[in-house]
Order: sequence, then C-alpha cells, then structure tokens
Amino acid sequence: MKINFNKYEGTGNDFVMIDNRAAVFPKSNTALIRKLCDRRFGIGADGLILLEQDAEADFRMVYYNSDGNESSMCGNGGRCLVAFAKSLGVIQNDTNFVATDGPHHAAVFEDSIVSLGMKEVAEVHIKEDYVFLNTGSPHHIMMVDNLKNFDVKTEGAKIRYSDLYGKAGSNVNFVKQIAENHFALRTYERGVEDETLSCGTGATAVAIAMHATGKTNAHHIHLEVEGGKLEVSFVKEGDKYTNVFLKGPATFVFQGAIEV
Repeated sequence: MKINFNKYEGTGNDFVMIDNRAAVFPKSNTALIRKLCDRRFGIGADGLILLEQDAEADFRMVYYNSDGNESSMCGNGGRCLVAFAKSLGVIQNDTNFVATDGPHHAAVFEDSIVSLGMKEVAEVHIKEDYVFLNTGSPHHIMMVDNLKNFDVKTEGAKIRYSDLYGKAGSNVNFVKQIAENHFALRTYERGVEDETLSCGTGATAVAIAMHATGKTNAHHIHLEVEGGKLEVSFVKEGDKYTNVFLKGPATFVFQGAIEV
C-alpha cells in the first residue's frame, strides 16, 4: 500500500498530514500510525493528522499521537492542518472545521502564519504549586526557576504518570516569566512521552493560567517555546475565557509517498 503524505511543522511541533477525504486510510491500524511517526523507521513526527470530509464544516481533523492512538485536540496540529487544507484548495484564507473537541474557526495570513480559535475555558483549577486546565487537551502547569536546564522528560513523566491524573495522564508544562506579558515554556506531551519543541494547547493553557493566577493582566500573551514563538489572545468574561486564539507559523516541510 502506498500512502501519500505531506509534512508540516508549527514551531518545531511536526506532523504527518494525510488527505483522507476518500476514507481509505486504515484508521484502526495503530502499529502503522506508530511506524509512520517513527523517526528512524518511518517518516518521523510528533503526530499524524487526517483531513476528512465533514457534512457541516469545511473538513474534519482526526489527530493521532506518535504512539499510534487517537488523541485529544492539538493546537499546532490544527494550525498546520489549516495550512494543508489551503494547499489542497479545500479552503481559501478562512475556515470552519471540526476536531475532537468541537468546531474551530481559523484564518491564514502571510508568511505561513495561522490563527486558530480554541475552545472556551470555563474552569481553571488553581492549586498551591500548580494550575490545571483543559484547552482541548489537559494541561498541568507549574513555574520553575531554571527552565533552560530543567529535566523536562524526567519530571514531566513523574507528573504525567502520577496518581494525580490516573491512567489518562496529563500534558505537563514548565514555565518561566520573562516580562509582564511574555513567558517561556517547555512541555512534556503524553502520547509522545517526551518533551516536544512546542505544544499549542500547552501554550494556550499557560497563557490563561498566567492570567488566572495574576502573573499578568495582559489579554495578549507572547510565548517562547523551544521551537519558536507563539501568541495567545483571549477575552475574560466573568470566570470564563472566550475568543481564545492561538497564532503562529505553520510551515510546509516536504511531501512524499511511502510504501507500507
């Protein structure tokens, strides 16, 4: 079987993109998805994304982690899929699509910049040492002093597999404040089971968490991830965060075909 694919990355968070509008991809083949994402024996990616037909939206996003399992929302993956959809002629510069956490609006700008509307956040759980919230995927957020030299993989895995989140686990973000509306973060992603160069839902969660805990009063947050820079904006309405947008580059890397 030959599979045609495109490779995209959003601030270093990389994805295998497959046009599955004809519904021919074997979606239940976990081993195949895992192999395609393998960096030694496959194409190599943090995740695999299918672009599919949807009766009420421009397209549907189906996201798999590199472990081969279908997962929750991926912000950078969503932005990259929008860029892929435009390259296919499925959309122009604006789109409404559906993902596992519901409908999303997105817009494509010059220089491969994509702005993606994220889900509203009504609950932010503020604890003594950390914050937890769900931005389409669950995120544990904590401040650290020496972010540059922090052992993200080891410490992230401890929290991800702890009794705090059970079998499902959580993504884990470690954060350092740079300025009033400027933060740096590093993320351990469940499903990848390692640090990734960027996490879109994580950046979104960090921005909201920093506002909710009073670290910033800004509604437009600049975030530095290991693979580049992202922006998150939102509106606070009572206890709810609405009009949440994740903005940054979504870049085509290469295309090809692989025999499996």
